Amino acid sequence: MTISIQRLPAVKSRTGLARSTIYKYIQQGCFPRPIQLGKKAVGWKSNDIDEWIESRIHTSPKKGA
Repeated sequence: MTISIQRLPAVKSRTGLARSTIYKYIQQGCFPRPIQLGKKAVGWKSNDIDEWIESRIHTSPKKGA
């Protein structure tokens, strides 16, 4: 499995979340924390985002339930 680093625009696109929501979820402990890439640059490991998306799919209420 190849792990890549995704910057904020890619994470926003993949999750459908706004920047403010991503950082709010990080503060609440329910979204993966970014890794520091440079002095002012952060990114997320692609597999962390994949796992978060999967967890949302599995905890999402089922229609008609």
